[in-house]
Amino acid sequence: MEPTTLYSILVLSGFVLIGMEIFLPGGLLGIIGALIWLAAAAVGYFQFDAPWNTLSAIGLLFLLILTFILWMRFFPKSRMGRNLTLSDNLDTSQSHTKPDIELGAAGEALSNLRPAGIALIEGKRIDVMADADWIEAGKSVHVVAVQNATITVREDAPCETS
Repeated sequence: MEPTTLYSILVLSGFVLIGMEIFLPGGLLGIIGALIWLAAAAVGYFQFDAPWNTLSAIGLLFLLILTFILWMRFFPKSRMGRNLTLSDNLDTSQSHTKPDIELGAAGEALSNLRPAGIALIEGKRIDVMADADWIEAGKSVHVVAVQNATITVREDAPCETS
């Protein structure tokens, strides 16, 4: 293959891959395109006569750096960039709802709590966390803490009969 043909194919395919990064974000296509441009710079440097070899390599490296800078500066502000970027402030958001379980509510461990598991409290199946030791399924429990979405339970003390 003639050096100018290989050089042209590498430059064009690198440009296409970097351009496809707009529509298929994730970084992989852009990185591959940049590596192809670096390969094109090497091909141009070793195949072309002076001074075109140096101008080719420097030009492609400059184009790669310029593309990266422009991408980082302007793409997030573009319409497509805004659609692909999370812009909501999530400082006050919650990924859970606070359960309406009161302290001291009684229930039964439906699964082994090692330390997490499921308990039936006030007729509701709820994810719970054992306070200290593991609690076997079927044991009576009561709620000792409710913090955000975490409900902590403790096994009821067994009744002693004399």
